[in-house]
Amino acid sequence: MTEHRVQRRLAAILAADVVGYSALMERAEEATYAEFERLKRELIEPSLARHEGRLIKTTGDGAHAEFASPLAAVKCAVEMQDHLASGDSPLRLRVGLNLGDVIVGQDGDLYGDGINIAVRLEGIADPGGILISDKVYSEVEGKLDVGFEDRGGQQLKNISKPVRAYAVRAGTFSAMTEGLSAVPPLPDKPSIAVLPFENMSGDPEQEYFADGMVEEIITALSRFKSLFVIARNSSFTFKGRAVDIKEVGRRLGVRYVLEGSVRKASGKVRITGQLIDAVTGAHVWADRFERDLTDVFALQDDVTVAVVSAIEPRLLQTEIALAARRRPENLTAYDFYLRAIQQYFSLTREGLGEAIRLAHRALELDPRFGLVAALAGICHMNNVLYGYANDPQFDRKEAVRLIRLALSVDDGDPETLAWAGVISAFMVGDCEGSIEMADRAVALNPNSLIAWYARGWVYRNAGLPEEAVRSFERAIRMNPVDPTPQRSFVGMGVAFIELRRFDEAIVAGKKALRHNPSYAPAHRCLASAFAHLGRDAEAREAAAHLLEHDPAFTISAWIARGGQSNAKLYIEGLRKAGLPE
Repeated sequence: MTEHRVQRRLAAILAADVVGYSALMERAEEATYAEFERLKRELIEPSLARHEGRLIKTTGDGAHAEFASPLAAVKCAVEMQDHLASGDSPLRLRVGLNLGDVIVGQDGDLYGDGINIAVRLEGIADPGGILISDKVYSEVEGKLDVGFEDRGGQQLKNISKPVRAYAVRAGTFSAMTEGLSAVPPLPDKPSIAVLPFENMSGDPEQEYFADGMVEEIITALSRFKSLFVIARNSSFTFKGRAVDIKEVGRRLGVRYVLEGSVRKASGKVRITGQLIDAVTGAHVWADRFERDLTDVFALQDDVTVAVVSAIEPRLLQTEIALAARRRPENLTAYDFYLRAIQQYFSLTREGLGEAIRLAHRALELDPRFGLVAALAGICHMNNVLYGYANDPQFDRKEAVRLIRLALSVDDGDPETLAWAGVISAFMVGDCEGSIEMADRAVALNPNSLIAWYARGWVYRNAGLPEEAVRSFERAIRMNPVDPTPQRSFVGMGVAFIELRRFDEAIVAGKKALRHNPSYAPAHRCLASAFAHLGRDAEAREAAAHLLEHDPAFTISAWIARGGQSNAKLYIEGLRKAGLPE
């Protein structure tokens, strides 16, 4: 038997893809596809031939090519970008180049870090830009009429050591990346760039602190898969420069820009931040944080949590408002998702029904939209829990089916995992599995309100009220503008009852009612807590209010809805309050 020898060679690799391809396809699928096919036929393939490049493969929205010479690879990349910059094509490319050892497959394809690094560099290149590795730079520097910008060491996904990278600037391409002619399309989800914070103290040490904090904020925001976050290397090209926010938004292809400043005085650090809509120039959010300058790293963490917890829900609310103003005939899958969230927040029978309808419209347009499938599953679950379901078994099965669909799309998304944990807890009764998913969700994104909220209900349902309280407290503290805080307050109240902290349960229940006086679970919580304290008149009054809002309520039906048999003291209190069995 002949042993197959692995063939290797040194090659210059070019990786290119279309900026914002998914969004362009969603808006004009046939036109975008036709335009990219035209570019491959009339630009990419002829340019490769002129510079003796070999097309390895196309990737749907991009291409990989091999060159014997890194000089030829850079010339080809510059030629393509110059052509696009001076032409009228709506498409823009990102290009990454690397020189490295590659494995030659039997099918002629190339494998290994030599090609992987080129692909990763392409992924973080500027829209309309070229990013090359230091190996390519060392071969071409001084041999071309181009300029280079040192982007420093880049930590690339699945590449163990940082790779030093250089951005290429040349001819028309340079003017395009520097000026206004390149306008990357806005992504099909909220997009944000975090600019370096200005050091107002004159203390160079605060410069490092400010830069470190901005990096932490970028990292924390990047954990939200619902956000498109510009990488640090692009944001920091604006460091030390007076900027026009609208211009930054155009240059980076984002709708929102976060900027701020740091000032040190009298042993304290004052940080200001403001979130701006880069399209309109309107201020979305602004706040000031003042902390003692003791442990710098703890201070960075503290401010990062505060900023991210404020920004993410603000962005969602702003995007929902934008979607509400769009004409129905122009809606995309993401717009339907935003409208569905708005209806979900109502927690009414009608609102949940409309949210399910809108979510399915989104899934018709994008069957792989995992987060909208998870949202629809949660709505079906709430139909069961709130007693809205005409056919509880149907809603229960739909909740499980939809969350499995969402997990099949992305089982590493924190929000999807969080909702999966809740559905598993209430609709399946799998305490162990639901805890595992909820814990994974908060580990993947410790700044997610949804992850902590879901963890609270999962632990409460599993009969672990202390962890439930901790989770609900974290969720409430993280998001003071939560449109439905009554859910967290009630969850906390139920857990307090199980811990025999009845007075605290009453406080939580009353807070829930202040946000929504008709929220039946809040009246239910108060009825149980008052009854345990022997405050019978108040317990009966709360029970009467509950029956006003949920006339068909019985204790046995409520247990059957969500299998909350672990809430023994809570159920005992409902019986003491005189609620029907």
